[in-house]
Amino acid sequence: MDRRTFIGGVAGGFLAAPLGARAQPGKVYHIGILEPIPAAQNAANLNALRKGLRDLGYVEGRNLLIDYRSADGRAERFADLAAELVRLKVDLIVTRGTPATNAAKGASATIPVVMAAMRPLAIVASLAQPSGNITGVTTFSTELTGKRIELLKELVPNLSRVALLHNMSNPAAPPEWDEVKTAASSLGLQSDLLDVRGRGDLVRAFERAVRQRVDALVIGADGLTQLHQQTIVDLLARNRLPAAYPAREFVEAGGLIAYGVNYPDLYFRFASLVDKIFQGARPDELPVEQPTRFELIINLKTARMLGITVPQSLLLRADGVIE
Repeated sequence: MDRRTFIGGVAGGFLAAPLGARAQPGKVYHIGILEPIPAAQNAANLNALRKGLRDLGYVEGRNLLIDYRSADGRAERFADLAAELVRLKVDLIVTRGTPATNAAKGASATIPVVMAAMRPLAIVASLAQPSGNITGVTTFSTELTGKRIELLKELVPNLSRVALLHNMSNPAAPPEWDEVKTAASSLGLQSDLLDVRGRGDLVRAFERAVRQRVDALVIGADGLTQLHQQTIVDLLARNRLPAAYPAREFVEAGGLIAYGVNYPDLYFRFASLVDKIFQGARPDELPVEQPTRFELIINLKTARMLGITVPQSLLLRADGVIE
């Protein structure tokens, strides 16, 4: 099968064949979900999770109850939201991101947590034997930062200055900034940091990028950048700046290029971990899994708008192209 697929075509790996129902008859399982963005904006991932759970016999309205809580891009809300899920006596909490996972960890030492985190070793003792009540998957977003800069260099051969746009209050952000500096230096590039802590910082960050003569941006994975992805994409277009993103939804919103894990695939895999815990496994018995699917997504329409000619070699490596 041709690796290149086009956005809007057949969905990805989360449309796998059913794995067989395992839910215990007569029991209603209660899952809390703690996320940085609203459910409507997170629909593709939630649909993948629900698909995985249905394949294992967990059906909302019959034997499954889901309570979704969004911090709406404000990490300081996670502690209260996690405490609310604990008060609801959920059986398990699904989280995305280090701030959400730390909040769930702080709210309960006994309710199992299934996480997607950039830096799981800042949360659990080891990937092979996670400690306490937490397991999940790692997103490798930090480790892929250097690759995103390499891709920008391929797209913009005269690139000389790159900036990271990130919320540095996120404990996962400083290591990503270190990756940017290392990757930029290895390519002979200068690097800048655009620290954004709220929506009001975004316009100021782009004004600074223009003053500093930044040639391209790398966008960090954080609740703030995810919530305001359309604003970021629009500001980049207005200032005619190329950027590399951590996930395909940014490119679907008009961004230039993304390289990262396939998040719907990760959420589909969440279901298997959830099921194992519901069948009696302890989280510390389940190794933190590593992603198996990475994807390169390119928006040719945006490239043309920016006056960028995408090399054929890059197009041949792409997993998805928006025409």
